[in-house]
Amino acid sequence: MHSDDFPSRRSPIYSTRSMVGASQPLAVAAGLETLRKGGNAADAAVATAAALNVCEPFSTGLGGDCFALFYHAPTGRVHAMNGSGRLPAALSLERLRAEGLGDELPPRHPYTVTVPGACAGWSDLIEQYGSLSLGEVLQPAIRLAEEGFPVAPLTAREWAGLAPEALKPERGGHELSVAGRAPRPGELFRNPGLADVLTRIAKGGKQAFYTGEIANRIAGAVQAAGGCLDERDLAAHQTTWEAPIHTSYRGVNVWECPPNGQGLAALLALNILEGFDFPDLPPLSAQSLHLQIEAMRLAFADARAFIADPAFNPLPLEALLSKDYASRRRLLIDPHRACLNHPCGVPHASSDTVYLSVVDEQGNACSFINSLYMGFGTGIVPTGCGFALQNRGHNFSLDPDSPNALAPNKRPYHTIIPAMATLPTPGPRTGDPGREQLYACYGVMGGFMQPQGHMQVTSALIDNRLDPQAALDRPRFCILDGKSGGTVALEEGLPLRVMSSLAEMGHPVVPVSGEGRRIFGRGQIIQRDPESGVLCGGSDPRADGCVMTL
Repeated sequence: MHSDDFPSRRSPIYSTRSMVGASQPLAVAAGLETLRKGGNAADAAVATAAALNVCEPFSTGLGGDCFALFYHAPTGRVHAMNGSGRLPAALSLERLRAEGLGDELPPRHPYTVTVPGACAGWSDLIEQYGSLSLGEVLQPAIRLAEEGFPVAPLTAREWAGLAPEALKPERGGHELSVAGRAPRPGELFRNPGLADVLTRIAKGGKQAFYTGEIANRIAGAVQAAGGCLDERDLAAHQTTWEAPIHTSYRGVNVWECPPNGQGLAALLALNILEGFDFPDLPPLSAQSLHLQIEAMRLAFADARAFIADPAFNPLPLEALLSKDYASRRRLLIDPHRACLNHPCGVPHASSDTVYLSVVDEQGNACSFINSLYMGFGTGIVPTGCGFALQNRGHNFSLDPDSPNALAPNKRPYHTIIPAMATLPTPGPRTGDPGREQLYACYGVMGGFMQPQGHMQVTSALIDNRLDPQAALDRPRFCILDGKSGGTVALEEGLPLRVMSSLAEMGHPVVPVSGEGRRIFGRGQIIQRDPESGVLCGGSDPRADGCVMTL
């Protein structure tokens, strides 16, 4: 069914074949072109991600990290790829203290540059599951960068808002501007430096990025800005394949990548929410939003306490995701009153970002996310490369007692998270009781909004049975900065009486409209009908993107 609460100018897209969704139509076209060449969901995801680097360079690209969930149709299994980078070996809390930075790192400081993991992630995803070569997959993005592309309207607006703060000429920022300014809507933007880098990677693979001239330029740019990343840090980088984490929400298995990503927060919130008669509550009522907000506050309290690089701080994941733990946390929620100081639990052991979704004709699905963290990351652009370097290291804690404390060669608490949902019971086409059926390939990008967006659209799909477009159209809430006691931003489209009721319950609230709505993230959803196999896709109205099908 379609929502009447927040009318959309978009209809859901249906297909019996393949589907690609992303925040830029030209990137969607790159994914579809790759599918037409005989590529699968892995190939199309990387082609789309590379094209997004060209079309939306303030959000994503080779200077950032990526994560992916891949549903492998032949086996009916979900796999998780962690393409996030690590802190330089030479950077430590002791070094920061000696330089007077022991309390907080400025957001765009060169010390916040972690090794960019995206290039290796692209290559390794294709090597593991793709059917085309990396060179073939990168051709649409190379063409876009060489020939130029007309900049989309919302993209131009965001580019213009971010560029003055982030892009400085002395840090190579001129490579991502037009004579010192952001490109205008419809203006062609060419990026010859990025075209050259992508061409080198197409010919030489990921080694062309992590060693040799490109690595030298990256390290040189960071060091010139006052950082300490060097070529040895880049050469040592590795993608990791990990067991995804999941929980069952009203019979649907919801999957996330494990920490150091924050997908755990979405699963914790869904576990808590499942214990309420949520489907019986009026959608977008003050009571339903209150329960979602409180579940998310509890989840963030645990996320801040536990999420870190598991190589340094192993997490009690099984205990945190148990239904028993959720039932104990649920008892802390007052149905009529907000709590702004939820403590973290004690389990008993036993940004600017781009998100894209692809489902291919064979039934494979790739939920993929790529990010620089803040707009243009650090704003450091290696000479002749045409991409900015991320500031993901700003998410480290400088408290030595925190599990997420900054340390050499450590991955930070990561905000970017893809999602996947499957059905654990076989449908009429499978007959294999050990297989998972694809239910939805989806995600909502945007800093600490992401687990909140995952929870809200998951509930919309499952509790309210909305189609993907209606689920993305629905106005959202956002607990600011991912803090358990944070102010709740409420999006235009929610009735004023609902906002007033939430304030009366004790939630500090702020209404948000217009351009400010970008804080609520931008999502893509491709859902699969378990009976017919028909795909249904939706794309977030808060961005320039779309879902398209072959």
